[in-house]
Amino acid sequence: MNKISVLIRPRVLSFRARAGKRDAAFWGKAMLFGGIGVSFWAGIFVVFYRVLAHFRSVEGFGDVLAVKLLSMVFATFFSLLVFSSVFAALSKLYLARDLPLVLSCPVTHRQVYFARWVESTVDSAWMVAAYALPVFFAYGVVYRCGPLFYVNVFVIMIPFCITASALSSLAVMIAVAVLPAGRVRALLIFVGLALFVGLYLALRLLRPERLVDPDSFATAMEYLANLRAPAPAWLPSSWAFDSMRASLIGQWGQVLFHDLLAISGAVFITLASVSVSGLLYFRGISKAQVSVVRAPGKNRKKRRRLPIPFLSRPARAFLVKEAKSFVRDQTQWPQVFLMAALIGIYLYNFKVLPIDKAPIQAVYLQNILSFLNLGLAAFVLTALAARFAFPAVSMEKEAFWVVRSSPVPVSRVLWIKFVIYLVPLVVLSEFLIVATNILLDVTPFMMALSVVTMALIVPGIIAMGVGLGAAYPDFTSENPMQVVTGFGGLLYMILAAGFIAGVIILEAGPVYSVFMAGIKGRALVPWEWVFALVSFALVLALCVLAVVLPMRFGARRLGSGG
Repeated sequence: MNKISVLIRPRVLSFRARAGKRDAAFWGKAMLFGGIGVSFWAGIFVVFYRVLAHFRSVEGFGDVLAVKLLSMVFATFFSLLVFSSVFAALSKLYLARDLPLVLSCPVTHRQVYFARWVESTVDSAWMVAAYALPVFFAYGVVYRCGPLFYVNVFVIMIPFCITASALSSLAVMIAVAVLPAGRVRALLIFVGLALFVGLYLALRLLRPERLVDPDSFATAMEYLANLRAPAPAWLPSSWAFDSMRASLIGQWGQVLFHDLLAISGAVFITLASVSVSGLLYFRGISKAQVSVVRAPGKNRKKRRRLPIPFLSRPARAFLVKEAKSFVRDQTQWPQVFLMAALIGIYLYNFKVLPIDKAPIQAVYLQNILSFLNLGLAAFVLTALAARFAFPAVSMEKEAFWVVRSSPVPVSRVLWIKFVIYLVPLVVLSEFLIVATNILLDVTPFMMALSVVTMALIVPGIIAMGVGLGAAYPDFTSENPMQVVTGFGGLLYMILAAGFIAGVIILEAGPVYSVFMAGIKGRALVPWEWVFALVSFALVLALCVLAVVLPMRFGARRLGSGG
């Protein structure tokens, strides 16, 4: 344990060094991140408190629904922990840059594995555990539980997180030892994303919208009657759920039993993974360090260059380089798979909406949903741009000096990256808007408005991603997701959300006027025309500023080395 503590000590010292900085920038970022975190924490608590309070007001089914919701919460959190732990274990155990230095120390492979596993457990579990606490605190407040309930929350969450991390590390270790060299990261990311999509599909295919359909009321009653069915006892999430359910009603003997069951399960799985690490960990490290390099063929045909007359030869070379880098990066294809799966789920949600059975007039509801779908699709696009466009500069890593020393200005490089991501994301966003509007059967006016508005929003979101990613780069990150979690990524998400909200608010008034005039069969009065023209002009100006200002800001910061 002394050697393991020495291996973990650099991480602790680095955390102390970062926490020791007490300048104005540190406090500014701490207050910003802390305020956003507290807001999300309070929002989760309020939502669950109101839902549980409503459940308790329903006689007969209220407590059953609350318990079933608790079971689903644990299953969801466990899935998120496994999903997060796969990436953390892969990065810490096999892809960390300091692994060669650590392996040269006089320590065994099991000790290295255990120390890295502890770090990956903390990295993957702290955020999920932190945002699970308001859910459990809401249960404690609604059910008026005593102090022992809150103590049990912290007791049961420790083995819950450890079990998920140990299972993920064990699966990663076996997969790395079996999979071909050079394909480990891409295949594991693909598997992780497939698990996530599979979980979402399993939850979505339950079709909760049937509960608002009067024709399926008997089916809904049968569904509620089956809510009392217990979860599989072999699932680690069931151990934590049984403990929390018993603590809600004060059965402390059952609480102690399930706590000990969860702790013993976590210890057993951890010991099993440490034992297996003595056989497979070093073999996996050796395979993960091997790269598959394709030797250039002698008879390879010379490819014809695409004519791009408005670009110089150096700029054209950068454009080709960006396109080839995106296609050749194996980690991008699992993201494309996830994107395609989420698009299918997104469209399926609109297909099964019971609009004809809603108490609101169908024509009115269809167009309202179409307008709100603009914001929803824009937020989906923001998440995609955060994954692809924002890390575009940071992914140059140590080779960025080549970009700086080239005869192409930094601003031109950023605009090339902007164009690379603009075309596919515009096509994707327009496909989402047109497909959902067809499913909703909206009016031609709403179809045209949605298409034009999305075409204006997309360049602004991508420009914010590329520009702010250039202003706050991180050339030391080992994967793109680490880049987005910094201050620049948070600033990008806030500004993008504000930009989308601004566009929606500016268009809401004119859209309502035009839509209501069409329903009532009257023409727009002059002041409504003026209001609509001014609003759409402001939208156009806002979209232009969203493109120009971030790109200039990013080029200035990146060019000055700031």
